[in-house]
Amino acid sequence: MIIIIILVIAVLVFVVGMSLYNGLVKKRNMMQEAWSGIDVFLKKRYDLIPNLVNTVKGYASHEKQLLEQVTTLRTQAMQSGSVEQKISAEKELGPALGRLMVSVEAYPDLKANQNFRDLQAQLTTIETELEMARRYYNGTVRENNIAVESFPGNIVAGSFKFEKGTFFEIDNAQQRETPNVSF
Repeated sequence: MIIIIILVIAVLVFVVGMSLYNGLVKKRNMMQEAWSGIDVFLKKRYDLIPNLVNTVKGYASHEKQLLEQVTTLRTQAMQSGSVEQKISAEKELGPALGRLMVSVEAYPDLKANQNFRDLQAQLTTIETELEMARRYYNGTVRENNIAVESFPGNIVAGSFKFEKGTFFEIDNAQQRETPNVSF
């Protein structure tokens, strides 16, 4: 009788452990899939930036430093290896791109240029899609982190080296504020 009870407990522990492990695998894969969605939108944005910069260059030649900064930050972001490095690079590129778009306000001819307006509309669309992808990614990171840190999942996660994900968030409080534009 004791052997049967021990076997039932062992099978129960195994089934619970297997269920927890499979849940952790699912959450990790969802987090990775969500990151790949962000990566797709970032690639679209990276492809759009050179066209945008070249269009602005023709009108705003004295904004050379800002244009070079955006180009450099784009290159750094594209060459980032890990998720953490990409997030860090994006935290710099996003605001620089925002400053570029704000600086355009001083050039009525540029704002009237159809090519620029098309590029600006594409960028706006990509930024909106990117925002939604970031929210989805952060949701999957949250679910993964809860599973990795909660008992008894943390035992299985620690045993199989499941790790917490990194949120895509703004660290700099100044980036959270709406820019003040005045001419």
